[in-house]
Amino acid sequence: MVGLQQVVRSFGLALVGTMHPRMLWLSLRPFLIVSVLWGCLIWLIWTPALETLSIFLTTSIFTSWIQEGLIWAGFENARAFIAPLFFVMLIIPLITISLLVLIAFSTVPAIVRVVIKQSHYQDLECKKGGGLFGSLIYTLWSALLCLVLVMLTLPVWWIPPLFAVLPPLLWGWLTMRLMSYDVLAKHASAEERDLLLEKYRWPLLTMGIASGMLGAVPTFFWATSALALILFPIVSFVALWIYSLIFVFAALWFSHFLLDALKDLRQEELDKALTVQTRVVDMELPYHS
Repeated sequence: MVGLQQVVRSFGLALVGTMHPRMLWLSLRPFLIVSVLWGCLIWLIWTPALETLSIFLTTSIFTSWIQEGLIWAGFENARAFIAPLFFVMLIIPLITISLLVLIAFSTVPAIVRVVIKQSHYQDLECKKGGGLFGSLIYTLWSALLCLVLVMLTLPVWWIPPLFAVLPPLLWGWLTMRLMSYDVLAKHASAEERDLLLEKYRWPLLTMGIASGMLGAVPTFFWATSALALILFPIVSFVALWIYSLIFVFAALWFSHFLLDALKDLRQEELDKALTVQTRVVDMELPYHS
């Protein structure tokens, strides 16, 4: 059953589940934590960061062409907004990655506990193939890899339409890694998890990219709207909650899909074991007749 049909079915279940008050609260909790932490940090570093960026953008041969190009194109006030725009472009990936890491590490287990209470999954045995420490290491390592990829590709985020393509790919890849591990951490063994991730690599990546495309909506608005730069504090809070809600939706989507896949995998293994046992019994019967 696990395939395109199950991807669509899991999507529908996740969409309905996201509107549940419990899920809305689970999206608000990490949003509030990240908002307070990053809000305080941005308030502390805003002025010195803009001064440092202004000097760097003016003197560096790698970035001065951007400012000169904007002035040549008729944006006489480029010097006034280029540093804040660069700061926003640098801070968005950091905020997004920290939010996704927090949701994966603290919120996904709570979402899985809600999903597993449904009658369809109640007979799933907990094999605990991943623990708290393993989840922490896996989450931090995946986030570090994604951050490196973001920093390497950030210069081309300015080029249309890459600013609408690269974020979904990066967030999709990171979402797939974090959600897949944490959803299966409690109920699947390490061998079952590896088998499922190998078997359903492309459906999972597609789900991650689809979630990343939904999450790219706030990024697209930030990257293309001067109003977003002017109202950065307000816009950032709204966009951050949208990110949080989308990541909770992704956690529900991955939970339904992977728990169904795990249930089917164990049923297949049970059927194989019963088939082998039946054949052994059939082979032994002539000798006892």
